[in-house]
Amino acid sequence: MEISDVKSDPSKSCKLYDSLNLYTTPESYYVQPIENESVLLYIDRVTEEMSLQTNNGQIPPSAKMRTIFGVLGRIRLVAGFYLVVITNRKHVGQVSGHDIWQIEEVDLIQFTKTSLHLSQKQDEWDKNYRGMLSSILSTTHFYYSYTYDITHTLQRLRATSPDFLSIPLFKRADPRFVWNGYLLDQFCINPDLHKFCVPIIHGFVSINSCTFEYEGTNEQKTFMWTLIARRSCRRAGTRLYRRGIDSKGDVANFVETEQIVEYDGAQSSFVQIRGSIPLFWHQYPNLKLKPKPTIISYENHMEACSKHVKEITEEYGDIVMINLIDHKGREGELQLKFKNATEELGNKRIRYEAYDFHHECKNMQWHKLGALIDKLSNEQDRFNYFLMDKDKRTISLQEGVFRTNCIDCLDRTNVVQSLVAWRSLTTMLQQFELLSPNKPVKHEAQFYRMFQNVWADHADYISIQYSGTGALKTDYTRTGRRTHLGALKDGANSLLRYYKNNLKDGFRQDSIDLLLGNYKVKEGEGVTEKCPLDSPVSWKYLMFIIILLIAIAMFFANTIFPSEYFTSTLLSIIFWGIMVFATFSAIIYYGNEFVDYPKLCPLDLKRVYLYEKCQI
Repeated sequence: MEISDVKSDPSKSCKLYDSLNLYTTPESYYVQPIENESVLLYIDRVTEEMSLQTNNGQIPPSAKMRTIFGVLGRIRLVAGFYLVVITNRKHVGQVSGHDIWQIEEVDLIQFTKTSLHLSQKQDEWDKNYRGMLSSILSTTHFYYSYTYDITHTLQRLRATSPDFLSIPLFKRADPRFVWNGYLLDQFCINPDLHKFCVPIIHGFVSINSCTFEYEGTNEQKTFMWTLIARRSCRRAGTRLYRRGIDSKGDVANFVETEQIVEYDGAQSSFVQIRGSIPLFWHQYPNLKLKPKPTIISYENHMEACSKHVKEITEEYGDIVMINLIDHKGREGELQLKFKNATEELGNKRIRYEAYDFHHECKNMQWHKLGALIDKLSNEQDRFNYFLMDKDKRTISLQEGVFRTNCIDCLDRTNVVQSLVAWRSLTTMLQQFELLSPNKPVKHEAQFYRMFQNVWADHADYISIQYSGTGALKTDYTRTGRRTHLGALKDGANSLLRYYKNNLKDGFRQDSIDLLLGNYKVKEGEGVTEKCPLDSPVSWKYLMFIIILLIAIAMFFANTIFPSEYFTSTLLSIIFWGIMVFATFSAIIYYGNEFVDYPKLCPLDLKRVYLYEKCQI
């Protein structure tokens, strides 16, 4: 049944400049669109002011020229403002006939002519800030389009009003998924500059041209299958520093994943979401292999959870909350608290579905996941999916969504989401008569393998962006079965996660907070304002590390090098072995002192640890 009349495609307007020449002189920058040489973005390197000018030949012949592919905005660091530009890109494919690009390289271009006005310390801090931005922007998979609003689902785009067409692309983008929103706000004080501004998403995009050949016939049908994952920039961060919910109702690692099928001018899409358990809890690193998740009882869980549920029901409709965490230990406490919270909300638009993934699938019995998918099937059919025919008429809408989580919202979550997605995709392909029991597809098994690999890649990249390593359990997603080799690979990834989460993620969290504007570098930082990077390493930290390294070296020196073992040698080995054990134990016991914590937006660790002491 037809739901709406033909609408014009809102993604056709407000095209951004896709290639630009950047001219550099000692006094100014000129950014000239290649497709429109009559206008210039002028940047005064002395006053740091920007304006749109008519090109009257004011670019000096001596100016140095380079090509860039978009402006991500500007940001103030210690040395002043920097222009953030795209210097290399990769074409990913097309959605609705619009090109989608992936950022390959970015550059930070300093407004001021020199850094001689900075002290040695300030220059060092400025380099650290630049390193943070370069680090986060070089993280895999930032995407954008010059003509298409990649931040919105197909269904949201169809629901827009005609006025939507006149709004600049970065203004109409969904702010939840625009990762350079702060940079653009700094840049777009002048509304004339909107055609230079490129909003970007962080996540994963895979666009695939697929052909089905039917057995016994020469008939072939080609369609596009696309997977787009959009990571929220709200409560964004690294795995152990961003858990749970905040007072605004935003949760950590919130990801909207949209599956799109395009065939013969028609389009369909199915959306799923994931996000951290919407309660106040933390799991800060402390050098232990698996820090215990801790519920923070002094926070108002119900108020924040209610805000979260209200936002996602208004955005997506009815919600089934699939909770895949363990039902025992600290995870069990979280599971029970989450279940009680959903019951206390009394919202008839949400349903809570608990599934103890590790218990149900132990001993590699992953076939049991079929029972969960069967249990969700009635609601999946009721939720439906978005469908628009080739005449641009909306045939059906998606009226609900599955919100899936485990502890990290990575590994277990992705396995279940891929199974739900396959069931939906099968229905979409049947709707387009691409799949039919009466017409067996010759290479359907190859298509399913491609589907598995794309979802495994989706898992890996979302995991890298949140935890620092690829996802676990992807052998099941790629092959449909759990293997011992996959379990060994998971063990290696777990150890790498341990290293990064404890010793590297403070810097990574600072990088994210700087990009998103959660921390803003102040004018005169390091002179009139204290720089948060000005925090020297404690001598106690260095002392323990040095003693441990010496003890390890002496232990192996006494063990390996002597040609004969005497009593004194054996005593020395025992002594240094005890020193290694004692020092290592002390480091683990005082693990909080050795973890790489964020500096720009520091955690309230004192309050947390005082609270935890009271719970013991």
